[in-house]
Amino acid sequence: MIEVEVEDEAWTRDLPEVVAVVDRAATAALGTVVGDVVVLLTDDAAVRDLNARFRQRDRPTNVLSFPAAAMMIPGQAPHLGDLVLAHGVCAAEAVAQGKTLADHLTHLTVHGVLHLLGRDHEAEIEAETMEAEERSLLVSLGVADPYTSDDQLDGDA
Repeated sequence: MIEVEVEDEAWTRDLPEVVAVVDRAATAALGTVVGDVVVLLTDDAAVRDLNARFRQRDRPTNVLSFPAAAMMIPGQAPHLGDLVLAHGVCAAEAVAQGKTLADHLTHLTVHGVLHLLGRDHEAEIEAETMEAEERSLLVSLGVADPYTSDDQLDGDA
């Protein structure tokens, strides 16, 4: 199950179908994995606070992922973790990269969910593998390859 919480109304102002965009992207990234994901759509200040407290980076960023501790409750799907996205950063990046907010949000959601599933991009081979998975998922969602230019994800996902 994907739970989307909209804390900053700028998300719905700029992208009225924001909940559907996030749900579709997260569902695609999960594939056949069973589990719950919570996505918080908030503002730059909230993300800056979380980034400073949990990542020691005192700045807003586009997306943060917080994988949940592995814990099974009988009869319930596992909680895989939480994503938090900053409206201002995401909207500015979309404009700067010549993308729609919907496409950029789709990419960031896919990227964040893959982190919740244990994917990473610290080592070059991991980055190539993760980017290939993202490309495949994004193509299936009708989103252009975000790695065809020099645009890079700035997130601390």
